[in-house]
Amino acid sequence: MTTLTIAPAQADGTGEIFTDFSVISARLLEAGVRLERWQAGHELPGDASPEAVLAAYRESVDLLNAHYGFQSVDVVSITPDHPYATAMRGTFLKEHTHADFEVRFFVEGSGLFYLHIDDRVYMVLCGRGDLISIPANTPHWFDMGSSPAFKCIRFFTAPNGWEADFTGSDIATLFPDFDSYTSSLA
Repeated sequence: MTTLTIAPAQADGTGEIFTDFSVISARLLEAGVRLERWQAGHELPGDASPEAVLAAYRESVDLLNAHYGFQSVDVVSITPDHPYATAMRGTFLKEHTHADFEVRFFVEGSGLFYLHIDDRVYMVLCGRGDLISIPANTPHWFDMGSSPAFKCIRFFTAPNGWEADFTGSDIATLFPDFDSYTSSLA
């Protein structure tokens, strides 16, 4: 379930929690972040290839490409047995920015974005069907958890795809990780 927590950037991650999608979307839009719910009705096998995922969502992908002029689209699929899951998680957990805006569509599973905007951190738990668009140069980090299980379509206006500029801040260590955050919601 999509969830938003808004907390002071200098705190321990405790803040207001929202679970109503329309409220979440509106609160994020106030911060310049777009969140949409797409129908993820295309059932794909767990081992679906990136080509199969893109083919299943071709119409939606083409609409976004035409609107934003994306030059690169890929599919990232991470499972607990992925050989680079731990290293990737470590990289994504460091606060960073992108010169490009970041757009992700969750085909399966979930992940937690932390958006450091002004004096607040917006913790956005995204799941199947969620499309999030984070503006360029927004400090953020992402946690997929200790046992990651998600599949996302990623869109880039830059032809090289994902490129990060790390801020050097340790703010991510002040906030609950994916596992702690999701267990607190149960």
